[in-house]
Amino acid sequence: MIKVENLTKAFGSKVAVNNISFNVERGEVLGFLGPNGAGKSTTMRMITGFIPPSDGKASVGGHDVVENPIAAKQLLGYLPEAAPVYVDMTVKSFLTFCAELSGMRGDSLKKAVNRAVELCFLEPVLYQSVDTLSKGYRHRTCLAQAIVHDPPVLVMDEPTDGLDPNQKHEIRTLIRRMGENKAIIFSTHILEEVEAVCSRAIIIDRGVVVAAGTPEELKRRSELGGAVRISVRGITAPQFADRLSALPQVRKVTVLDNNGSATVRVYPHDGVGKDLNGDFVRGLLEASNCWQVLDVRTEEGRLDEVFRKLTWSDTAKKTEPATAIAS
Repeated sequence: MIKVENLTKAFGSKVAVNNISFNVERGEVLGFLGPNGAGKSTTMRMITGFIPPSDGKASVGGHDVVENPIAAKQLLGYLPEAAPVYVDMTVKSFLTFCAELSGMRGDSLKKAVNRAVELCFLEPVLYQSVDTLSKGYRHRTCLAQAIVHDPPVLVMDEPTDGLDPNQKHEIRTLIRRMGENKAIIFSTHILEEVEAVCSRAIIIDRGVVVAAGTPEELKRRSELGGAVRISVRGITAPQFADRLSALPQVRKVTVLDNNGSATVRVYPHDGVGKDLNGDFVRGLLEASNCWQVLDVRTEEGRLDEVFRKLTWSDTAKKTEPATAIAS
């Protein structure tokens, strides 16, 4: 439903988006991740036809957004960053106006507006003018205009920005539900949102795609992925770490705690992965007459670690304490 091929955008000498390609199919929710200035919003503006690309192309439902913009935009719902609204309109009149722009009339228009109001929880403010709304309700109104015509493709820039925790939960649930039969791409800085909502994610940095995959695939790129955290009693943590370091499956061991119990994290060699847990624990328990095993658990990779590793500038990487990621 969304196809991006070698998309590039330059503003003078600055290349904001550099030769990126990806697809989004119906039934997928793609999270678009990146630090400020990475090129997320610029990419979305090109996909929606808001700005033209310098090179490459984007298509929606098979329609090129430059060569056939009306057909492409008829399939789109777009929630831009800081979405504009007519502040002197009521919520209902604004959504009715947006539905009319999509060609709706009569009963189908009324049903579409009522559906958008219900999905975005706007009933309490339906007859208020937009300029009297809180930031959260205004943002929901902007989201409602993006879905009022029930488009098969949704492009959303920071859809939960400015919402309180309860509102964020509601919108994430809505996105997950709509993602069952739509193609959705949304940008976010909130990594927990990616894990909660997205079927796939792309990480972009300085205009270039640096990683792509499911949240689980991306987390496996974390150094913590497949590591084992172990707590024992009856041996000091440094002694325990030395013993574990001698095992052939083990790449390194870090000491986490040495007060009362010895707690360490064991990192497998590349390719060992979660097999370390079964093999290693069996051997550990056989030798446990020397100490008491309190806890053994396999660590999950952390998406925030992967994100930082891929998007930090060289200067930041040099100045950040080396223990920050391993802790």
